[in-house]
Amino acid sequence: MPKVRLTSTFVEISACPSGRSKIDFFDTDRRGFLLEVRNSGGKTYYQRYTDTRGRERQFKLGAADIITLVQARRKARTVLAQAVLGPDPQARRKELRAIPTLSEFVRDRYLPHIKGYKRSWVTDETILRLHILPVLGPLPVDALTSEAIADLLKRMQEGGYASGTTNRVLVLLRFIFNLGRKWKVPGMSQSPTLGLATAPDVHRNRFLTAAETGHLIAAIDADENQVAAQAIKLLLLTGGRRNEITHAKWDYVNWEKRTLLVPMSKSGRPRSIALNGPALTLLRSIPRTPGNPFIFPSPITGRPCPSLFFPWDRIRSRAGLCGVRLHDLRHSFASFLVNQGVSLYVVQGLLGHAHARTTQRYAHLAQETLLDAAEVVATVIEQRSINL
Repeated sequence: MPKVRLTSTFVEISACPSGRSKIDFFDTDRRGFLLEVRNSGGKTYYQRYTDTRGRERQFKLGAADIITLVQARRKARTVLAQAVLGPDPQARRKELRAIPTLSEFVRDRYLPHIKGYKRSWVTDETILRLHILPVLGPLPVDALTSEAIADLLKRMQEGGYASGTTNRVLVLLRFIFNLGRKWKVPGMSQSPTLGLATAPDVHRNRFLTAAETGHLIAAIDADENQVAAQAIKLLLLTGGRRNEITHAKWDYVNWEKRTLLVPMSKSGRPRSIALNGPALTLLRSIPRTPGNPFIFPSPITGRPCPSLFFPWDRIRSRAGLCGVRLHDLRHSFASFLVNQGVSLYVVQGLLGHAHARTTQRYAHLAQETLLDAAEVVATVIEQRSINL
């Protein structure tokens, strides 16, 4: 380990002896300060020091063709001061290297974890892939700020996304950082979602009128993809959720009890969908595919359709219902019941709501039905008054 007085001239002319891969030149003016010269011609400044546990460490200051000797000496003084006063500069560098980016944490820890127990992990993956990771993914998790998340949510709102979507983004990020803190992942000791509140959730309940329902059924019956069309009609007839119908199997139909079994509903428990007369007639009219257990298999894959969006978009356009969502068929099913005087308790059971408060969104329809009934009494009284 040769010792020399490091100068700018020496740094420039120094070379690695033949037959060696590298050589270290230690500075006589500053203890532990050295220049590494490699046989490739590369040169790098280092500072050696002893940490608080008495171990000798070496900290890379920078390449000689990037920083000057003066800059290297100045940085070496800082490293030595940190070694004495703390924190250990080498330990800090190792800690920083251990901090993952958000994309790395999601890929290596979060997604493998939720795939083992969370039924809706595909939804999480979609939200991350479409909305979160393209903007925040490259950032180290300790560099993710509340301002960056708030800016993402603002841009999504300005782009026309509903509050339900932006709230899912915020809730998902909060859950991710809570897991990171629980697992003691470097850089995730505090969540950047603290202080950010979800936006008020706006329920978009669109109910079909009798005339609109007629137009819709006509468009369904005329559609070229009758597998998807009949699945959509069954949604309207039963108020079922999309996956409850598209993933239905023939074995789930109990013809005697007039029910369709849902082995695993949204609430995590099995439930039965009541099948009325038209629903049973529809099911009996569907030809079975030999060897295929599904009621509505894709003619291409033989599996349930992952989405009914394209056939639904075509059907609703033909029916003149461009603003109606597929889920609005479920709302319309509930409205038909309530407007006929069926109690919210019965509606809750038919829709498979785990909590009564979910069904309460239709309470105003029940109130309108009561008011209409009260008007009947008023009409009777007025007519008798006239007769008197």
